[in-house]
Amino acid sequence: MRRYEIVVILAPTLTEDEVEQSTETFKKAAEEKGAQIVEIEQWGKRKLAYPIKRHTEGIYIILTLEERSAEAVGELERRFKVSDSVIRFLTVRVDLDLKRAEKFKARRQKKKERSGPAKGIKSKKTVTVAAGNEQ
Repeated sequence: MRRYEIVVILAPTLTEDEVEQSTETFKKAAEEKGAQIVEIEQWGKRKLAYPIKRHTEGIYIILTLEERSAEAVGELERRFKVSDSVIRFLTVRVDLDLKRAEKFKARRQKKKERSGPAKGIKSKKTVTVAAGNEQ
């Protein structure tokens, strides 16, 4: 299954009810296309790095979803584009990065098991020198 993270920035002029309604609309649209919503995070109102459509603040929502095909993501992006309340969105496919990280982790673990204790390195001997009376 493919895993996506979608960051949506809504207009700061929306009320809490309108934000909840928009979130539910996006959730229903994704589920209608066969995607499974894993998590929805609402970060609330935050300052933007630069003005977007004359807004200096935005309401951030992060959707994490899983699906077999890209139909749900395409439908969500289409809805984001036609919605007046959405001022910016970004979709990132994260399953490839997670798979790659797991592959590197397994490779490191295998290399560590194969090498065992460090070979060719002699143990350091501690030499103690007794301090004598110097005259």
